[in-house]
Amino acid sequence: MISIPDVVPPLPQEHTWKRNIAPAAAWDWLSAGWRDFRINPVTSISYGVLVFLVSVVTVVGLFALRMDYILLPAFAGFMVAGPVIGIGLYEKSRRIEEGRPASLWRMIFVKPESGGQILFAGVLLFMLTLLWMRAAVILYALFFGVRPFPGIDHIVPMLFTTEIGWAMLVVGSAVGGLFAAFAFAISAFSIPMLLAERTDALTAMGTSMALVWNNLAVMLTWAAIMLALIVLATATGLLGMIVIFPVLGHGSWHAYRAMRL
Repeated sequence: MISIPDVVPPLPQEHTWKRNIAPAAAWDWLSAGWRDFRINPVTSISYGVLVFLVSVVTVVGLFALRMDYILLPAFAGFMVAGPVIGIGLYEKSRRIEEGRPASLWRMIFVKPESGGQILFAGVLLFMLTLLWMRAAVILYALFFGVRPFPGIDHIVPMLFTTEIGWAMLVVGSAVGGLFAAFAFAISAFSIPMLLAERTDALTAMGTSMALVWNNLAVMLTWAAIMLALIVLATATGLLGMIVIFPVLGHGSWHAYRAMRL
């Protein structure tokens, strides 16, 4: 008879966290992210190039498979999965902080302190992304009926020149905002925490949500900065992701570190 061993997650470490950090601190995190980017910039740029290539392949693949109707929700879903994708950037910032070398190899093949718990967190965020994309498709069907997607070039006039389109924009923005707020709250600090500490995924996500709630002003400022820069990167045909994504990734690590007393 085969006995299955018990799986015991790592115990979380006890910390004292900061509350009510000033909103201006978000700009300090961005500045610290830019500083880490400039330290051995080839590694960060290479990481950004990989993110850019994956993004382009995804967009091209959606058009090739005639699934462009989920393109806009997929861009929103990228914001959900972003913290997981940026784990290599957190690793570089951590190594810079500890005075250790940070090569691209070590950024790609990261060994988190929490072990497989970070994979579990990634799966949960991926499932949340899929749920959001499915919700977006259902919203489209509720407002426009079960009919083929007219294509990106036709959907903009449908949304902005019809009453149904405006109604969908309002409802879709509200639903999408709820998804985005929840995803941001559980992922803002959980992935860096799982990288640096021995804890489990659910504890890290719960701690992240508590930290966001207790530092709401600065986290809203940080979220606005991230959103503006991601929109800017998208407007450049995703080329801006090569620099913007690494800077935001490094900045997110410093946001996590700033929460520690």
